[in-house]
Amino acid sequence: MSGVMHIERISPAITLLEIDNPPMNPLGVEMRATFMAALDEVEKNDDLRCLIVTGRGRAFCSGDDLKAASGKGEDLAGFGRLLDRLEQTRVPVIAAVNGWCVGGGFELALCCDIRLASTEAKFVCAGVNVGLMASTYRLPRLIGESRAKSMLLTGLPHDAETAERYGLVTGLHAPDALKGAAAALAERIATRAPLSVEATKRTSHRALDLSPEESGKIWGEELRVLRRSDDHKAALEAFRERRDPVFTRS
Repeated sequence: MSGVMHIERISPAITLLEIDNPPMNPLGVEMRATFMAALDEVEKNDDLRCLIVTGRGRAFCSGDDLKAASGKGEDLAGFGRLLDRLEQTRVPVIAAVNGWCVGGGFELALCCDIRLASTEAKFVCAGVNVGLMASTYRLPRLIGESRAKSMLLTGLPHDAETAERYGLVTGLHAPDALKGAAAALAERIATRAPLSVEATKRTSHRALDLSPEESGKIWGEELRVLRRSDDHKAALEAFRERRDPVFTRS
């Protein structure tokens, strides 16, 4: 049986994507195409406000299907295109890391905006274990060079508690509570002003690469658009009337 990508509409604003390719949920060529198609499909929905990515079974994702890839450069490039596509998704993406998060699967989690983990999750920077390299750009930016190198250069598993201490994940949950915790976080994000959330994702993603002057220019351009939005007006009216605002992404 080939792997599948389950798409579940948790609410009108939240979609859950589950990688189901046992036993370790690798993303070979066919699974990557399925994943890409799923991202294209959910992004057609203008009501989408947040996306959750998780795995079924004992793994979140083990990265590329190395048995099928056999070291082919085009396969590695294809995996990179999926990572970029996920990272550039319009809405915030939450990784609910349910189990083994290995190699390219680790990089997949890094491409998400927020990571939550099961207490049973394990994180492995497996590049040096298989004669390859991954996560050398995103991981140091997230947790700092020293901690990143300890993971990258050893290829050792790191448990969920260590991942939280390093700042790799922002919360730990019992295995049966992980999806609920991710859904609750997504629901909170989904109730915020959508255009503001999307602009915040864009600008914060670029923050570490920009000078204060460059950042100020981009921030100012985004803010000028947001100040003219109907959602900003709705928020001001709701504040004056002491009620919750209703946002329309306009």
